[in-house]
Amino acid sequence: MKFKYWARTKEGRIQTGIIEASSKEVAVGVLKSNQLYVTGIESTEAAPIWARQIKLFERVSATDLVMFSRQLSVMFTSGVPLSEALTAIAEQIKKAKFKEKILELAQTVEGGSTFSKALSRFPELFSDFYVSVVKAGEVSGTMGKSLVYLADHLEREYNLRSRLKGAMIYPALVVVATIGVFVLMTVFIMPQLIAVLEGSKVEPPAITKVAIGLSYFMRNWWWVGLILVTALAAGGWRYSKTLEGKAVFDNLYLKIPGVGGFLKKLYLARFAENLSTLISGGLPISQALEVSGRIVGNNVYQKIIFEARDRVTKGESITAVFASYPGFFTSLFCQMSLVGEKTGHIDKTVMTIANFYEEEINRTTENLVNILEPILILVLGGMVGLLMAAVVIPLYQISAGGL
Repeated sequence: MKFKYWARTKEGRIQTGIIEASSKEVAVGVLKSNQLYVTGIESTEAAPIWARQIKLFERVSATDLVMFSRQLSVMFTSGVPLSEALTAIAEQIKKAKFKEKILELAQTVEGGSTFSKALSRFPELFSDFYVSVVKAGEVSGTMGKSLVYLADHLEREYNLRSRLKGAMIYPALVVVATIGVFVLMTVFIMPQLIAVLEGSKVEPPAITKVAIGLSYFMRNWWWVGLILVTALAAGGWRYSKTLEGKAVFDNLYLKIPGVGGFLKKLYLARFAENLSTLISGGLPISQALEVSGRIVGNNVYQKIIFEARDRVTKGESITAVFASYPGFFTSLFCQMSLVGEKTGHIDKTVMTIANFYEEEINRTTENLVNILEPILILVLGGMVGLLMAAVVIPLYQISAGGL
């Protein structure tokens, strides 16, 4: 069998290669006898189909990236050389693909490349934001500080996403339950009612006629509904991926009552934190605006931020640009931005804004769950009540007629 290995020499250099041996243990033993410290080894032969499937769906999660960044920042600020820190972290990583890429990073850095250039080889793992902060740290000589900023930023972003996802679990369960009740009533219960009504002379009320129509559609034409829903969802998704579609949907989301206000706070918090992290990492404000604009996540905000970038390069005030869009940048944001410009500490003032809006988002998320719970229960109860009424009323009429 052939194995691909990663190892360190006595001099501390990273070495990779292929070795042939009867087993992985034998291969490691041979490498050790050659005075190589093995940091990773895997078979190069084709794995069984089930193993390949597991590896195919193995992906690097946000948690993996947060842990990697935190460990790297701690080790680097403690004085461990970058290539050694990367190798040590790779040894603890269980996911083969992620481990391989970190070892490649270590090897590239060991070969004389800058860390930012090595990171840019893996855009699927490390975003423009990540690479830009590292590059700024390299240029300004504050690499350790930049890595700490990155670790803090990724951790905050991960925690925020986790809270938002957690807040949506209960509403999602209620929606699924509602759909389940609807299908149960229309597919299994209504046909029995129809059979009873056909044997009587009672004229069913309007609500029952609607329920019977829905039941007929669900039992005989369900595939048409499925095709329509799938086609609309697929078409909407594909359109949203185009430049025009993304612009339309991004603008539409911000106009939805209630949801729009929440999203604006979310984008302001994200932009403020990204901008603060980039400036604190040593990036000029024009470049910081460029990078934070690309990753803000909304086309409307991106255009405004890019306009600010262009006007800042001409010597204009960044606050003046934001103030000209009161529907998207609050007066608080503009006031804090102005204070930052006047004091020369815009990175600190916008981070204050980011912290404020993050707390607002947390409160809104908690309130949203508390508000949605009774609303969804009422909706579910109302729907079940209407369907029950559609069943009970004609049965009562039949019973009364029999009397």
